[in-house]
Amino acid sequence: MDGIRGAGAVLRDLRHVAETGSTNADVMALAQQGAAEGVWLRADRQTAGRGRQGRAWESPVGNLYASTLVRVRPGDPQAATLALVAAVALEEAVRVFAPDLSPPLVSSEVEKREPGAKPRFSTSLETNGEGGTLAIKWPNDLLIGGAKLTGILLERSGDAVVIGIGVNLAHHPEVLDRPTTSLAAHGVTVAPEPFLETLAEIFARWLDRWRTEGLPPIRARWIERAHPIGTALSASTGDGTVVDGLFDGLDDNGALILRLADGTRHVMHAGDVFLI
Repeated sequence: MDGIRGAGAVLRDLRHVAETGSTNADVMALAQQGAAEGVWLRADRQTAGRGRQGRAWESPVGNLYASTLVRVRPGDPQAATLALVAAVALEEAVRVFAPDLSPPLVSSEVEKREPGAKPRFSTSLETNGEGGTLAIKWPNDLLIGGAKLTGILLERSGDAVVIGIGVNLAHHPEVLDRPTTSLAAHGVTVAPEPFLETLAEIFARWLDRWRTEGLPPIRARWIERAHPIGTALSASTGDGTVVDGLFDGLDDNGALILRLADGTRHVMHAGDVFLI
């Protein structure tokens, strides 16, 4: 591994390997060996990449596969909310290289609609005149025009939280249950190395805010850059139950709030969410 140290809100240690089974597994191993917070590991290719709920994550050369380590301290916000930190940092990093991507509609632009209505922003995979709409989707995705661009996976052991990030920079897989896309499909060319350099700096800054200011500024930024309030969503819980509703923000702990057809609010702490 090649180590590179740089400045940031926390000391960074960027490492690179040509191939690994999983960057998350390797960083967890480093954590168990005593590695300090701020280490990042990037792989050109993974042979056992994983998404949420054990899904396989295709890993062709040219995309970003990276993981970092956070050491949870007494007084930190809930560790699970690091997923929100990663999402807002990743969204900001994507915009550095793809400034033409449109922000989500503000909530006032979304009509009141019943569950099942189609979101107003385009779900087309084609690049439009504004470059497409980039939005965060709960709990851990970035979408361009409704198509999945990135994934985030958190794993914890003791005080060590490993955050794995995959970004479709040059390629995107074809999957059956959801549309996917890449930055290359939207006319953006960026190599994994400079993307990770940028992401590491931005993540360090947001991590510092999470630790010193708490969750509120992270939550506010997440909501600002997510699909707007009133977007129709279908949520699948861990027991297989499907709940359709309208996005109604996040609670104080970062859980998803859905407004149901009868006017009640349903709070989700885990599960898969799809745009309707």
